[in-house]
Amino acid sequence: MAQRAVWLISHEPGTPLCGTVRFSRRYPTVEKRARVFNGTSYVPIPEDGPFLKALLFELRLLDDDKDFVESRDSCSHINKTSVYGLLVGGGELWPVVAFLKNNMIYACVPLVEQTLSPRPPLISISGISQSFELLFGIQDFLHLGQKNDTELNTKLNQLPDLLLQACPFGTLLDANLQNSLDSINFASVTHPQKQPAWKVGTYKGKPQVSISITEKVKSMQYDKQDIADTWQVVGAVTCKCDLEGIMPNVTISLSLPTNGSPLQDILVHPCVTSLDSAILTSSSIDAMDDSAFSGPYKFPFTPPLESFNLCYYTSQVPVPPILGFYQMKEEEIQVKITVNLKLHESVKNNFEFCEARIPFYNRGPITHVEYKVSFGQLEVFREKSLLIWIIGQKFPKSMEISLSGTVTFGAKSHEKQPFDEICIGGTAYLKTGNSFLLTITSGILKLLRQ
Repeated sequence: MAQRAVWLISHEPGTPLCGTVRFSRRYPTVEKRARVFNGTSYVPIPEDGPFLKALLFELRLLDDDKDFVESRDSCSHINKTSVYGLLVGGGELWPVVAFLKNNMIYACVPLVEQTLSPRPPLISISGISQSFELLFGIQDFLHLGQKNDTELNTKLNQLPDLLLQACPFGTLLDANLQNSLDSINFASVTHPQKQPAWKVGTYKGKPQVSISITEKVKSMQYDKQDIADTWQVVGAVTCKCDLEGIMPNVTISLSLPTNGSPLQDILVHPCVTSLDSAILTSSSIDAMDDSAFSGPYKFPFTPPLESFNLCYYTSQVPVPPILGFYQMKEEEIQVKITVNLKLHESVKNNFEFCEARIPFYNRGPITHVEYKVSFGQLEVFREKSLLIWIIGQKFPKSMEISLSGTVTFGAKSHEKQPFDEICIGGTAYLKTGNSFLLTITSGILKLLRQ
């Protein structure tokens, strides 16, 4: 969960405002999400002045605040949670997590991913616990080893850079700000950071990060009632980071879609600097393993200049995207083939392209083809002993297509004919581009979704 804003306020009794905002940070991207989630109950984050006045009033820290206010002081409004609602701009800003410690008020507003009217139970808002974790982390950092106001001011000046790493875009990664301080190394101003040996240069230009996710669904379909079909997703996240600086810090967060299956068997690139232990312990080997981590999956790293694979993973999908049947019967120099494909109803029937490749290994060139196709077109590459079934961008409304035909081969004339040590006799495969790869081995169907 994320934070909409964070404040540090020094409590100064006797001054006109009884307090001063020493630090504040707002997260516009999180604020946009709050506007969407909260709907008509959304109240925007106010400027520092109105927020300071409303918070000091709610905490009863104003010098002239001696009158009884029923909405705040009655017995039915006793606050035991350090979570408040502030009247600002004609609305009530809630929830505001705030507490006073060592004359410093620590406050932040967590994101609530639902409407606020009626108020949801506090236990259902996971962002509140992260708010406390963040504020306690800031408190520990400010007062650890502090001897005077000069040291406090120094640490307050370091907070903007620390939160960039510890809480980027309002999402808490590490509540121990001392860890962030050690990694940032503020001494680099007087001791320039050295170019690491593995990084041959630095990038100059417009900063940009490109991310590509490639998934393949490996499936074994037996077409037998006594043998269960199996399938699994194998994925890779590829990154290319064009960022200035010797050792830039980047964090990528992956979130599962609704009802998405957890990622397992995660392997990361050596440039990843830290990782949640729950990500590494989730394994697909043990069928009884209940340690599946549902994310979000955060990968902080210092990228190399070139494109690289940030991580690999596996995942269990509910169903294979395509059910397939491929039969081949050999008669002297001819081969009779039958191919049936069915797109599962849960798969979106829309592709950039979809084609099925049917190669014939260890044979001569194709001399003649007779075929019948229910959908799409068939192209013949004679010298390559290859058939390409162009399905197009969609399956028909029935979601089922078929191809049948007879292929005649000539004599092997040169060594350039396709050869494969496995595809001998009745063993062959069919490969479909972009979306699916189907392989037949002695009656066993393997399927890949690319």
